Amino acid sequence: MIQIIDKVTNQKALENAVQRFKERNIILPTFEQQQNPELVPDNIKNKLKNVGLWEINPLNLFRITWKNEPKEKGGLYGGVNHIELPKEITGVNARIVLLIGKWFPTGAHKVGAAYGCLAPRITTGEYDPTYHKAVWPSTGNYCRGGAFDSKLMGTESVAILPEEMSQERFNWLKNEIGSEVIATPGCESNVKEIYDKCWEIRRTRPDCVIFNQFDEFGNAVWHYNTTGHAIEEVYNELKTEKSNLAAYISATGSAGTIAAGDYLRTIAPQLKVVASEALQCPTLLLNGFGGHRIEGIGDKHVPWIHNTKNTDMVTAIDDEDCMRILRLFNEKEGHKYLKSIGIDQSVIENLHLLGISSISNLLSSIKAAKYYEMNEDDVIFTVATDSADMYQSRIQELNEERGDYKEIQAAKDFEKCILGSTIDYAKELNYYDRKAIHNLKYFTWIEQQEKELEDLNQLWNDRDVWQNQFNQVKRWDELINEFNERTGLLKEL
Repeated sequence: MIQIIDKVTNQKALENAVQRFKERNIILPTFEQQQNPELVPDNIKNKLKNVGLWEINPLNLFRITWKNEPKEKGGLYGGVNHIELPKEITGVNARIVLLIGKWFPTGAHKVGAAYGCLAPRITTGEYDPTYHKAVWPSTGNYCRGGAFDSKLMGTESVAILPEEMSQERFNWLKNEIGSEVIATPGCESNVKEIYDKCWEIRRTRPDCVIFNQFDEFGNAVWHYNTTGHAIEEVYNELKTEKSNLAAYISATGSAGTIAAGDYLRTIAPQLKVVASEALQCPTLLLNGFGGHRIEGIGDKHVPWIHNTKNTDMVTAIDDEDCMRILRLFNEKEGHKYLKSIGIDQSVIENLHLLGISSISNLLSSIKAAKYYEMNEDDVIFTVATDSADMYQSRIQELNEERGDYKEIQAAKDFEKCILGSTIDYAKELNYYDRKAIHNLKYFTWIEQQEKELEDLNQLWNDRDVWQNQFNQVKRWDELINEFNERTGLLKEL
């Protein structure tokens, strides 16, 4: 049966964790506080006024929320960080809204997904921060988020990611966090090589606990409860009497972020949940394979935690379009061209908030809007997981490879890559299409990763299994409150 984390399993490990947190003044936020940071105690808010967003300070655990004030240092909380891109940019009538991940610590929302995996294990004694090391296998931001959370929670980390990922990721992990970093062969698509390294660690390093984002339900649970509610809040703020919550678009990646669609389905049954992937590796669309440049989305397998029954469409995006738009949105001549065609300066100034996978999500949103012939009453939500700040080395590489960016190239890129988006490489899924995608899990998770066939079948046949997972947070908050009570730190504030 699929595991539920709801009770203490190792009292000694729990006692060690309590002592470690007490010594280092570490307080755990509840999931409810991450949803609604106005519930954070005032004394903690006052201390945060002097803490930088990326600072290695346990107080930054209370900045794992979509509602951080958009400041590099000293910010508190406000509304959900988001932008709505106008028709002049998207070329479609439907309203496209992106949640902005830049204002999380580390500049990406994966600190939340990682927290959803690590915190419940600490509060139940499954993870001893005085003995264990947390292993974060990833194709990008998850290992960064996991390493950051580990450092804040008084434990050491091991980050595993493909050797061809952007240099910014490696530099930060080594120099700022001091994490052990393992670079596996290949690029974004080489997930199996990461899994192989995890098996080696399991067999040779008993002090390591692997938090595999592709099969850790804490990843999906965090997004269901935090990202899903954040989208609902933004929608309620901007909707009109005629508005329709029409679609939610997410790269499949680890299938954490797409779990927000499971929550949104509970408030908008007509919602279309769209899974986006790279055209160069169309695993869900065509059982395809290959390498690509859309960093952070992983592929060539179906994540264990992907509820495929809740996916309505699959789209595949050409990574070349993403790289061209990355330049358009971030180069001076790109901005000059966009301004010349009437794009408001305030919109142009926000385009740097979209990293490469965020641009891919935007293109999938445009594709879905065209496929379903959506109009101005339809609202599409997607996520800008990180910003272009993470990809300055990629922009430099493109300049070295292709020469300086010119206004004429900007015009070509805007016309071809955005306005020229079509409904090709999109597939609306019927029941058996969804089951076929689910069945692909067999080859990764049963044959390679030694999971139980009974559990695979339960994920498809048991109608309660997903809600049981998503609704664990109430119990997790009880465990967090009990843990904080044992450290006594909240009382000392």
